[in-house]
Amino acid sequence: MIIEGASLQQELEEARLRTDRIFALLSPEAMYERPISERHRLIFYVGHIEAFDWNQLCRWTLDLPAFHATFDQLFEAGIDPTVGHVPRDSPSDWPKLDEVQLYSARVRLEVDRALDHVPEEMIHMAIEHRLMHAETTAYLLHHLDSAYTRKPALESLCLLGEVAIDEMVDIPDGTATLGRQGDEGFGWDNEFSQHDESVPAFAISRYNITNEQYVRFVEAGGEPPVLWTWEGESWRLRTMFHDVPLPLQWPVYVTHRQAEAYAEWKGLALPTEAQFYRAAYGTPCGVDRKFPWGDESSCAAAYGNVDFQAWDPVPVTANPQGTSAFGVAQLVGNGWEWTSTRFHPFEGFNPLPSYPGYSACFFDEDHFVVKGGGPQTARRLLRRSFRNWFRQDYPYAHTGFRCVKV
Repeated sequence: MIIEGASLQQELEEARLRTDRIFALLSPEAMYERPISERHRLIFYVGHIEAFDWNQLCRWTLDLPAFHATFDQLFEAGIDPTVGHVPRDSPSDWPKLDEVQLYSARVRLEVDRALDHVPEEMIHMAIEHRLMHAETTAYLLHHLDSAYTRKPALESLCLLGEVAIDEMVDIPDGTATLGRQGDEGFGWDNEFSQHDESVPAFAISRYNITNEQYVRFVEAGGEPPVLWTWEGESWRLRTMFHDVPLPLQWPVYVTHRQAEAYAEWKGLALPTEAQFYRAAYGTPCGVDRKFPWGDESSCAAAYGNVDFQAWDPVPVTANPQGTSAFGVAQLVGNGWEWTSTRFHPFEGFNPLPSYPGYSACFFDEDHFVVKGGGPQTARRLLRRSFRNWFRQDYPYAHTGFRCVKV
């Protein structure tokens, strides 16, 4: 957990510990596996997180000479392929794990020496990039053969919960203040510039759509999620470390197309980014909250399934104290949420000078904004302006949804 009031160097060290703990769950052989066929082998991510810090903070900002130029380039950038587009490399194309680990250790030493000389914004960027990759690595691990993983010592599942009533909550018309102001502290380029959007009245699902609700859609001909398997006469779910009977009150994790198809089947729609904001942060009195439950970020761990409290979801009726001012549950935590908003820039968008491709490479018709946060989303990333995004057919992330009616 990020320490309140900690220095940026302490925060960076905490973020390193988080990624180290995830990689420690993997056997050495696992590093050369590709748990998601379209993405890199796991060895890439071991080197990439460190190479990012070195390239951004030391090589490009301070113009320090390279000590391993080959690795600087090899691990520089990840991939965001279309579903079904599989890289053709083999394990032997990648360096040995101990070589990558030596490179990573040297990077950390050099970065720590440089921290006092780089702009504060760059350190924020390194911390958040690492925390985002902690979450990415978690869902990669989710799809890895369990023979390659070491189960964490403390790990439990909350399989049963109160039955979620399929009901809608009325949200009155109002304004959604999207984005971030330049004087509010660090934000990624796609979070700027702040602007208001008028949101007509609508109704939204009180709870995320559950596995139980989605089963009915599948029985009517809908496509099952990638984490479901049919065994005998019932569905089972692949959790992070187990195969269990489908937990009916957990949120269902699906692609954007699957979520959209479900909503259409129900005669409803997916919320826009502005509608999500209004339901999550708006209030009847018109004064927006910083978080659905109020203004304290320290409440996140108590009010939602976030920040690595658990590896897997909890029932959608859990954490009732985290509901929004309008009574909508779990708008932060327990799974990202699809919106119907394509990932496009806000007016006034300016790419990050040191990382111009962070957002701009994904402004197209295939990527959609997701909001909220999942079980492995760091508390630092729960700010209301933060925007995540995935391809509409990407089935691997921990992303669910709810529906709206206008």
